[in-house]
Amino acid sequence: MGRREGWFTDEKLAALADFESSDLYDEKEKLVLRYALAMTGTPVEIPEDLFAGLQRHFNEQQLVELTSAIAWENYRARFDHAFGIGSAGFSEGASCPVPD
Repeated sequence: MGRREGWFTDEKLAALADFESSDLYDEKEKLVLRYALAMTGTPVEIPEDLFAGLQRHFNEQQLVELTSAIAWENYRARFDHAFGIGSAGFSEGASCPVPD
């Protein structure tokens, strides 16, 4: 969906692992990616300044939707890992490296 809507290009996806230093991502996108990383960590710890930054860009309803989407993807990833479910091969030959 992100590609279809023009949110992500192959170049942007390839730079995802280094999004903090990439000029391909604007500050709003970097905040969302920082939030996703923080929500993915164990334990989940969201710094107050990160959440305050998100509140400058998103209203309450948008924050609920964003948080829900990130939580759902975390659920799916953990579920799949628990059952050993791997890639379905839909993006064969493409890569989307995970940040360290």
